[in-house]
Amino acid sequence: MSGEESAEAAREGSPLGAGTRPLRLGTRKSLMAMTQSQQVADALTARTGHAVELVGVTTQGDVSKALLAQIGGTGVFVNALRDRVLSGEVDFAVHSLKDLPTSESPGIALAATPLRDDPRDALCGPAKLADLPRGARIGTGSARRAAQLRAMRPDLEIVPIRGNADTRLRKVADGEVDAVVLAYAGLKRIRRLDAVAEVFEADQMLPAPGQGALALECRADRADLRALLETVDDPATRRAVTAERTVLAVLEGGCSAPVGAYSVEFDERLHLTATVVSYDGSRQLRLSASGHPDDAERLGRDLANRLLAQGADQLIGERD
Repeated sequence: MSGEESAEAAREGSPLGAGTRPLRLGTRKSLMAMTQSQQVADALTARTGHAVELVGVTTQGDVSKALLAQIGGTGVFVNALRDRVLSGEVDFAVHSLKDLPTSESPGIALAATPLRDDPRDALCGPAKLADLPRGARIGTGSARRAAQLRAMRPDLEIVPIRGNADTRLRKVADGEVDAVVLAYAGLKRIRRLDAVAEVFEADQMLPAPGQGALALECRADRADLRALLETVDDPATRRAVTAERTVLAVLEGGCSAPVGAYSVEFDERLHLTATVVSYDGSRQLRLSASGHPDDAERLGRDLANRLLAQGADQLIGERD
């Protein structure tokens, strides 16, 4: 089957069956994205017998050198992949779930959220945060990380940076910054845990909603494909990230907002903690709640409304 025939078959929603062509998985081209996408491909093949091939896609976030907040933030790593899914150029896409906009995308379905990796943030540099000298330069492109770092160490100089994990780590090695903060899960995927000086627990730094989790998206009208992708879905992960992302949605914050949220399920309860921090780190709201795991969305909504009642929208609306 030619590429044009494959795309046309996908657009028409042709059923999947034994002996069909490999599934085309759309992914960003970075090492981290390709690595996590290959892990998904291998898991799908192991569980369903379907071959999966990776298709690299360049997104707006990959091309631009501007900070995420300057180019719109929300969706810059996602939209190009979704366009390929809708056109039939790829069958499904794999994203870092924290990059997904909280609003629904017409024609697109979130088909699966595989088992989540470690959601924590990690400091990469020569020493732990408490041991860095006054005025140490910490690199991050995340308003959430920057605000929480300033809350812990007001003396730090936060340096806005962009680039993939290796690029950011190189800035430390070259002395451009003293340390950087990156997602532990991403460092693990690219085998760079050697660079980690400290892993922040949730009571120190709350991760981004959905951090450490992946999202598999396909066309909403591809019921056959959705059923196949669901074989790698982890219900506990889906419930947890639903609660976290609902907080973000109700607060109307994007990935450039100083909002952290983390939910975990134990003792048959879903426990959710969320924070909103002023950009300068001087003020912080932090609340927790728990509920039945099946009420993840309501749990997130209720906690976000409590944060709003205490002035969270004012903190989100402020800038340095």
